[in-house]
Amino acid sequence: MIAAAWIFGIGLLLLGLVLGGLVVFAARTARRVEQALPPLGRSIEIDGGRIQYLDQGSGPALLLIHGLTGQMRHFTHSLLDKLKSDYRVVIVDRPGSGYSTRPPLASAAIAAQARTIARFAEAIGLQRPLVVGHSLGGAIALSLALNFPERVAGLALLAPATHPQPNVPPVFQGLVIRSHLLRRIIAWTLATPLAIRNGPHILETVFGPDPVPADFATKGGGLLSLRPCAFIGASCDLVAAVDRIDDMPARYKNLTLPVGILFGSADRILDPASHGKALAAVLPGADFELVEGGGHMLPFTAADRCAKFIARMAQRVAAQRTTASGTASQERV
Repeated sequence: MIAAAWIFGIGLLLLGLVLGGLVVFAARTARRVEQALPPLGRSIEIDGGRIQYLDQGSGPALLLIHGLTGQMRHFTHSLLDKLKSDYRVVIVDRPGSGYSTRPPLASAAIAAQARTIARFAEAIGLQRPLVVGHSLGGAIALSLALNFPERVAGLALLAPATHPQPNVPPVFQGLVIRSHLLRRIIAWTLATPLAIRNGPHILETVFGPDPVPADFATKGGGLLSLRPCAFIGASCDLVAAVDRIDDMPARYKNLTLPVGILFGSADRILDPASHGKALAAVLPGADFELVEGGGHMLPFTAADRCAKFIARMAQRVAAQRTTASGTASQERV
């Protein structure tokens, strides 16, 4: 009995040392990453959380919303410089992503994130921008247009999530954790070393068949995903998206604003037919384009094509505004 108790005690001590070491490793990694990649832009308090955003350029307004596990550097890497000479470009870290925070009890649901972003846009004086959403950011852009139509002039969607997906892509399965306590335990112990070990395979899948940019870890912000808070935010986002996107597709037919959809034909994360063509089918006026052979990370791998696509959508928004202004003038006469 004494020997068994002694062995059990030693086992607990070793387990505590291992867990403590993992926590220290996660904390040190996060600190080094944040020293190497400090916040871009500025922040503002919205709904009890901090929203980090970048606001550059002048002209018609664009609001860019990144996808799952991402942050604003997904757009600053290759796309921002192609847009800011002609547009006012506002890029936001979504709640719980990048350097934005989400209050502990706040919902990560698509509609809740859209509501926060609508309040953010109002707070900084962003008047009816063309909203550019990538991947999960596309779903949030759609929710923004459905629930706050007065805040959105049009949608330019890049490989957007638009419909329920029966199966979570295998590379994201590890994020499907519904227990808040278990999520935090994994975030501060296993998530960082596993992300370091599995990172190359995950990136190859997410970007493929396109190559991963050599500077993705730094200029693209990839290192920021090694922080425990990034794991927690991404897990909350994915669980909420899986559980809450079902009610949106039935409402898409109510959208009357200009909508464009750009997909890579070889996207390994979201099926272009299920998410792109399916949305275009219920919106007769929608633009649907395919980047032949392109993967999921179009803001990196097809930045020129994305910039031209966004410019065309901005022109559609301007044309609609001109038509609406002319109609209003005739009615006054």
